[in-house]
Amino acid sequence: MLWKTRPSPLNAGVRAREKGIETATLLGTVLLAIRFVQGWIFWGGGSRRLIYAPAKLDPHAASWMANKLQSAIPGALLGTGHLVGFLLRHFSILYPALILFSVVELLAGLFLMAGFMTRLSSLVTIGLSIVLMLLFGWQGATCIDEWTMASANLAMGITLFLGGAPAFSVDRWILDRKPGWAGRGWFRWLLSGPMDPQWTRRAGLAGLAFTILFVGLTYNYYRGSIWSSFHGDPVSPTRHGIQLSRGWLSPGGAVHFDAVLDAGTAAEPAHIIDVRLIGSGGRVLERWSRHALSRLPADDFRNVYRYNRFVPGFGGITARVGAQATIRLPATRPLPDGSAGALFLELVTINGHRFRLRLGR
Repeated sequence: MLWKTRPSPLNAGVRAREKGIETATLLGTVLLAIRFVQGWIFWGGGSRRLIYAPAKLDPHAASWMANKLQSAIPGALLGTGHLVGFLLRHFSILYPALILFSVVELLAGLFLMAGFMTRLSSLVTIGLSIVLMLLFGWQGATCIDEWTMASANLAMGITLFLGGAPAFSVDRWILDRKPGWAGRGWFRWLLSGPMDPQWTRRAGLAGLAFTILFVGLTYNYYRGSIWSSFHGDPVSPTRHGIQLSRGWLSPGGAVHFDAVLDAGTAAEPAHIIDVRLIGSGGRVLERWSRHALSRLPADDFRNVYRYNRFVPGFGGITARVGAQATIRLPATRPLPDGSAGALFLELVTINGHRFRLRLGR
């Protein structure tokens, strides 16, 4: 009679652990390309500002990062525009924040490429991707390219957080030398220790649900095409828009008004080439040509921020997205008789777009 030998629990446990390591190694190999690209993108963003193009962190340079940050205000979601406005008004907080953001971006990318502290690094990239989607997701000259990049980074970050870097990584090199650390919570959550399969399954489904909701809702808000028709609202990334408010005519005949460049591409400035004071019946009572606008003194522009501003420029008034200012247009002559009725201010841009505001007295 032949007796079947029953495998010992110890041998079964060893085989199960070896199978788990083999599966994790295969998963890590599959994720290598994603890990490299995600790391390269964030390392590239941080290294450009800290190493290769330091002018982006120079407050006196045209490429100063605050200009880009200010351009996000018109379309920023969930109150992030107010946070940006606060930072722009407090340079002592703004400058360290931009340095810290750049350092965090660089280190997270470098660590991902090396596979070091992979879960923590991927979690950082998830947070950065969400912030970038909320701030810059509405921008893009031909499509919402800022949103597209950040949403892809969000999905890759969640994938790397769930899978870790169990192959070809510093995390694996550490684990091979300290196998006892595999069961420690800090190693699992910060580096790439093995996670419980049930937890991984639940976390993967939760990550999918969050991604579908966040990506779908933000895309529908920016462009529709999910449960509404395609649209370019609420903030156009291509056509400059000027919001006018609080306009009045002073006793001396000067016109005062608030202007915000609240839409359009951040790559090019808007140019106001003609301003008219219009009375009843459409009669032009006063006109400031592009030559007159370009010669306005700097004191006639009270800008809210020191970065993107309304300023006199070649061919009229120039402004970049996010600029906010109170502008004064001096009277060039006494108003003619018959100007006691309703008064309107009309701005004309170089593209022929017109913006009108009713004035008080």
